[in-house]
Amino acid sequence: MSVYEVIKKLPGIAAVRDHSKALAMLDAVLCPEWDFRYFSFDSRWSQGEEMASMRDGSGNDYAIVFAAAGAYAQACNHESPMTPSHLSPPAPWPGLFDSVPEVFRSYVEEPAFADHNGLPRATVCLWREHSDSQWKCGNVHVPDEEMDDADGAEWLFDVLVGGSAEAYQTFAEDYYEVTLDLSAVQDIWDLKPLTQQGVSALNPKATLSGLAEDIAQIGYPTA
Repeated sequence: MSVYEVIKKLPGIAAVRDHSKALAMLDAVLCPEWDFRYFSFDSRWSQGEEMASMRDGSGNDYAIVFAAAGAYAQACNHESPMTPSHLSPPAPWPGLFDSVPEVFRSYVEEPAFADHNGLPRATVCLWREHSDSQWKCGNVHVPDEEMDDADGAEWLFDVLVGGSAEAYQTFAEDYYEVTLDLSAVQDIWDLKPLTQQGVSALNPKATLSGLAEDIAQIGYPTA
């Protein structure tokens, strides 16, 4: 499943934003140390913009910016044949950014999304303006003859595409090597205000007071 299938399966901007907040809050409960979390959300990323992010610790990541115009997403599978380093000289994969609307062009050159050479760290790019009926991507050839999921879109966005508490439960039980109470996961997935009982069901060592800064950073709903 390449970016062309992912853009058909992702829900609307509001749902992706809500789910991204839930993913970040769930990870904050399970993993007190931010550096080791998989999902994050920064409601203070910049004036009028929020950013969801994923990092797997092995050089693969994504960033989704939520702005007044809509949402822009850029992701990187560092083992993909579509990484800039596979071209000579290194450059973004042909077609990846050519169709990005002007309202999102600044993100293509955003230093936070670039590698050490200043090139966009991306094998996937997709976006959606509020007036769009679905997510969009550039006219890009994904070299499927070289490897399955060559651009990485399928697994990079798999939990968001899954779009459910069960999808997160499956991911987290494998990644964090824990057993999770699905009802407690569902409450956070539904963005219900946190309770100590619900937090303890997921991580007995976590406390509401200890999560206060994460709640504020994520912009997670409170009672």
